[in-house]
Amino acid sequence: MMWAKRAVLLVDVVESVRLVEQDEVDAVARWLALVEHVKSKVLPNHNGRMVKSLGDGMLLDFEDVRSAIGAAFAIQDASKRANAGVPPERQILLRMGVEVGDVIVDTDDVHGRGVNLAARLMSLAGPGEIVISAHARDELTPNLDADMEDLGDCFVRHVNEPIRAYRAGPPGPRPVVAPAVLPDDLAPTIAVVPFTARRAPEDHQVLGEVIADEIIQNLSRASDMNVISRLSTTALRGRQATLAEIGALLNADYVLSGTYRTVGERLVLDTELAEVKSGKIVWTDRLNDQVPAILIGESEMIGRVVAKVSVAIIRRELDRSQSQPLPTLKAYTLLLSAITLMHRLSLHDFEEALRLLQALIDRGVHHPLPQAWLAHWYVLRVQQGWSSDPRQDAALALECTKRALDLDPDCSLALAIDGLVHTNLLKKLDVAHNRYDLALFTNPNNALAWLLKGTLHAFKDEGARAIECSDRALQLTPLDPHRYFYDSLAASAYLTSHRFDRALELAQRSLRANRKHTSTLRVMVVARWELGQHDEARKTARELMKLEPNLTVSGWLSRSPGGESATGRNIARVLKLAGVPD
Repeated sequence: MMWAKRAVLLVDVVESVRLVEQDEVDAVARWLALVEHVKSKVLPNHNGRMVKSLGDGMLLDFEDVRSAIGAAFAIQDASKRANAGVPPERQILLRMGVEVGDVIVDTDDVHGRGVNLAARLMSLAGPGEIVISAHARDELTPNLDADMEDLGDCFVRHVNEPIRAYRAGPPGPRPVVAPAVLPDDLAPTIAVVPFTARRAPEDHQVLGEVIADEIIQNLSRASDMNVISRLSTTALRGRQATLAEIGALLNADYVLSGTYRTVGERLVLDTELAEVKSGKIVWTDRLNDQVPAILIGESEMIGRVVAKVSVAIIRRELDRSQSQPLPTLKAYTLLLSAITLMHRLSLHDFEEALRLLQALIDRGVHHPLPQAWLAHWYVLRVQQGWSSDPRQDAALALECTKRALDLDPDCSLALAIDGLVHTNLLKKLDVAHNRYDLALFTNPNNALAWLLKGTLHAFKDEGARAIECSDRALQLTPLDPHRYFYDSLAASAYLTSHRFDRALELAQRSLRANRKHTSTLRVMVVARWELGQHDEARKTARELMKLEPNLTVSGWLSRSPGGESATGRNIARVLKLAGVPD
């Protein structure tokens, strides 16, 4: 046993549990064949040694970094050849980490910090990716040994200080990383089949298509759902297709269908939402409206259908995430469930949201949304007073949005949440303003970007502009499942304009939906105090302190982006008067 400077390469199979569950014999056979190729071909050609072959990974040891990175590229190529002709869901995808440094070497193993860091670097890699340390990067010649992309300072589990990491790919005029497979779709797909008439007059027969068309248009505005086009679903009109046949023909996860009848100018609609895979009805309802309102596009019934369908799908996916093991869950189940649990703002659900997001990211899903929502998670943790290290959470949130925007620089949601990070955690309001403008340039109907931009104006005492942006956000989200968040931040905008009655109304509406949002309670304390409701304000302050027992006025001022504004100083004054300790 001795100390030596070595390059350590760790190789891991992405989603190995899922692959084994799908076809254990096939997955194991293909993995063992790849391991044998590495032993017999790759390692001899790169002066390497197989230290361990684990059930779903390899620990390899090399004399220098050039040999290690060359072997990594060779293993990558071998993996791609082995995947040729294999369906995407059954392909063996690898992620790798490389570190160089002093390790303890013996006949059967290597030990030390270098091995641990290689494992941490590997956790930063997506499918088909290689991530290396700064030490390894320093011993390679860019564009000759490898193409490299700086990932910045990355925080990883069980390491207190951030690690400077680089993504490495073969040298040449091509991107460092090309996705090994198409990214997992992070939204379920729904097909809306034209509704069937029952006892309707001849001139009302077309209503079934009008209703389906209106529902499709409204559902299509949701970013968390794929909606099959009207032309595709209309092709099924009049056909006696089964649920399974519709799902197969349209590649849908859910099908919305139903019947309607008219009585004079009144329409009664019976709807049902079915899950294709299980055949279960997950939601059904009877609604009614006036025929003229439907024909001119002013039907309130359509909005109710859209809202209830969205909630039913989210609830179904949340139930699935809580009843089935993580490896079997679809990507969109993990994402929808994580977002829902995150917004409940109970500590248990909040931590479960992190577990689901991390599981999604650990799968190597090459998509900006999981990273963007993880950044949002860190912001909420600081805002709720649950963070033990707000500075580190700010760095982690920024790293998440950087990764999201590396994947898609035009992702409107990622731009908006990057603005949120720069506003609430870094207090760089000029950068945040730029991010919100870019998010709205990319998608003018991004309600979250409008909302956060309104909050930014509130922090700058620009009340009229804050209300204008916040109201735009409220108009775009009349039936959003997380409407409490929009009402809460809009209440802050009205507080800035001294519209305390409206601020109180919005805060009360927000708290009816979610009693645990501490920001809403702070707004309510101030609104009630300024309206002369001092006893009620003190009661609300006590409720706030139960949720955030370590809250102090000075602590809030130090972390609030608007702490130095006139509104911020007034909030601090009122919180102190209402009983929050200085």
